[in-house]
Amino acid sequence: MHTAEMRLLATTLTLALTAAAPVMGVSQDKRPTFRAAVDRVTVAATVRDKRGRPVTTLKVADFHLLDNGQPQQILEFARDKAPMSIALLADFSGSMDVAAKRGASRDVVEQMMAWLTTGEDRVGLYAFDQGLEEVQALEPAPGRILEKMDRLEPWGKTRLFDAIAETGQRLAASGAGRRAVVVLTDGDDNASQLTPAEVSAVASSIDVPVYIIVIVSPLDRVGKTSTSVIDPHLAQQRDGALGDLARWTGGDIVLPVTPAEASAATRQIVNELREQYLIAFEPRREPGWHPLELRTTKTNLVVRARSGYLVRSQPVPLIHQPTDSEPKTR
Repeated sequence: MHTAEMRLLATTLTLALTAAAPVMGVSQDKRPTFRAAVDRVTVAATVRDKRGRPVTTLKVADFHLLDNGQPQQILEFARDKAPMSIALLADFSGSMDVAAKRGASRDVVEQMMAWLTTGEDRVGLYAFDQGLEEVQALEPAPGRILEKMDRLEPWGKTRLFDAIAETGQRLAASGAGRRAVVVLTDGDDNASQLTPAEVSAVASSIDVPVYIIVIVSPLDRVGKTSTSVIDPHLAQQRDGALGDLARWTGGDIVLPVTPAEASAATRQIVNELREQYLIAFEPRREPGWHPLELRTTKTNLVVRARSGYLVRSQPVPLIHQPTDSEPKTR
């Protein structure tokens, strides 16, 4: 998929999502919904205190929204109680076939399955190297995720950034309500056409948070014990462009070193998604990228939400269809 096409996809999906209205209802999956109109943007947000605990008692008056630096009135506000839909995006490029990374990735997925609500939450599995494969479409958890992961073989170059963008688009197009892409990767990318900033713009514009779990192998640890500090290169990824990609979408990046840390990370992601607020506001009409900033009037609280939305005047096709020359499956 070419960069121009990705940007057009983000534009169209954004226009679709800005068609949300202020009249509240409750769907069968308990998610607050906004009836279709052209004058609403919805934002999913999570709030934590300085110790990382979710804050679930805030009211609309406790939030302050800025659109391109200008105050925006919040027109609708609700807690999101819907089951969640998670697209697991597993790195199966050649670099994952060394130093027990493949087994570590499987362990993380198994831990995440343990925190999902069986038969209620939905989960899908995507795998990537140079292309993206839908291994399992969204279905009630736990599905056959682990069984299907065991059949995949690492191979090829790594198109991490492109795969994140396309998985986010597929998840948004599925109509899933409370949703996120959870990426399992060693963090390297050597083949993408998109930059991390471009991917974060795509995911932010369609309100799909991206959580990145960096798979840390024994060779990535400094020293001989399992609790040693990770290699500085991985720390740079967490604090640099890869981490920014996740944070700008309203997600996060974690580098668990031990199995206990991996379990805690998956639990944190699931719990965070369960405690979302939904906010609706009227978008500005000027075409282009509109940066958003959502704050609380309370002190010592951290808000996570998408970094902006995109307005364009011309619609384009929603989903890119692979040509005969592009890989459809692994």
